[in-house]
Amino acid sequence: MTHRQTFLVLGATGQTGQHFTRLALEAGHRLRALARTPGKLAIEHDDLEVVQGSLDDLDLDALLEGVDAVVMMLGDAAAQRERQVNTTFVRSLVPAMRRSGTRRLLYQAGGLSAAPGKPLAPALRIVRSTIARAYIGQHEDNEAVMRYLDQDARDIEWMVHRAGIGSDGPSKGELQRSPSIISIGTFVDCATYNLHMLSDDSAVHTCDGSRYRRR
Repeated sequence: MTHRQTFLVLGATGQTGQHFTRLALEAGHRLRALARTPGKLAIEHDDLEVVQGSLDDLDLDALLEGVDAVVMMLGDAAAQRERQVNTTFVRSLVPAMRRSGTRRLLYQAGGLSAAPGKPLAPALRIVRSTIARAYIGQHEDNEAVMRYLDQDARDIEWMVHRAGIGSDGPSKGELQRSPSIISIGTFVDCATYNLHMLSDDSAVHTCDGSRYRRR
């Protein structure tokens, strides 16, 4: 996926999403971005189409027309405490991708969400149950998405980035895929990693984290 592609970006107004949108446009790709409040996306470009809407009320077939890959960087800790928002949506998205012929899906989860069949390291479990306990619903939603993809959507070229996102500071270096160690990355570094990951065929059907490359 190194040539010009059309991406559907879900979460383009978020902190990672804003950087991803800018980087993908700079790389020459076309983007269709879903935004509940389009004014929050402070980017204008001839190759950017902004569609106003929310996950609860979408014509997925129309939204996916002409799309090569879906990039999903969504999280709502308050809503996910009550229900599995992302899982419900992905269960509708995958059949729509099959109908449209859209092959690739990148889903960004949190580094404290465990991959299917792989328990978190003890240190991460402690962080999840203490400092990050307010986000437990979000982690459980991410885990349900990963289980669904792993069990029921292996015909789709999905990939999950379990990102350790820390701040909106400047780049701290280059992130690389890691099944065991997760670095606390900046939003721009996670966005850069996501863009590169989309063209990495070896990342298909993986739920790895990312760590900074050693210098």
